[in-house]
Amino acid sequence: MLPVLVSLWVAIHPAADQGTFSLLSPLTWQNVVHAWQAAPFGRYFINTLALVLLIVVCQLILATMAAYALVRFRLTGAGIIFALVLLQLMISPDVLILNNYQTIGSLGLRDTLLGIALPYFASAFAIFLLRQTFKSIPLVLEEAAIIEGASRFYILRRIYIPLAKPVYIAFTLVSISFHWNDFLWPLVITDSVRVRPLTVGLQLFSAPEQGVQWALISAATLMTSMPLLVLFLLFQRQFVQSFMRAGIR
Repeated sequence: MLPVLVSLWVAIHPAADQGTFSLLSPLTWQNVVHAWQAAPFGRYFINTLALVLLIVVCQLILATMAAYALVRFRLTGAGIIFALVLLQLMISPDVLILNNYQTIGSLGLRDTLLGIALPYFASAFAIFLLRQTFKSIPLVLEEAAIIEGASRFYILRRIYIPLAKPVYIAFTLVSISFHWNDFLWPLVITDSVRVRPLTVGLQLFSAPEQGVQWALISAATLMTSMPLLVLFLLFQRQFVQSFMRAGIR
């Protein structure tokens, strides 16, 4: 918490009192106001929220269907398919930046939110977690539902997804945190403010060419990181319990 506390102190105190750490120093919100006005942080927030929401929703949908297919369908070479999924966990996304850039460029999606999000739609980590969870669900529940005339999607929606809720919560929180802080790929694929996320905007805002103003940089850093801090504080108990249950399964 020390870096957060120091950034908070610098952000809410005048420049003359930032190094004194005196409890009697006057407070001010001008640094936050000036930081917000110095760069289009409103647009950055909208872009980041839309980007994270798009990625997480697509990841959950694709991972749910893939995990269910691997567990309940008799697929030829299912073991090989799952091994290829696990292989993706061993490859760092940064290694694929050049190939992804060429692919996104050929699709005409460079400098778009869809172009940033597309390489992350299929998550091997989510497929792995959900597959292990779905395997632990008794098959008799699905067989009873089939006898009653339930469809595959109804079974998935009313049996598997509710029983895997802790895993969904755990993965969602991890995915939001990762993509909210993702920097290298959005930096490479974006060129304009129109689609630039918070991490890239903050880096450009704090560039040495703009002059190092620690008060404004601290205020901007707090603005960009505060949503994640609030999210973690609100869901701290659910976050820990979800990972404990997912680990046990």
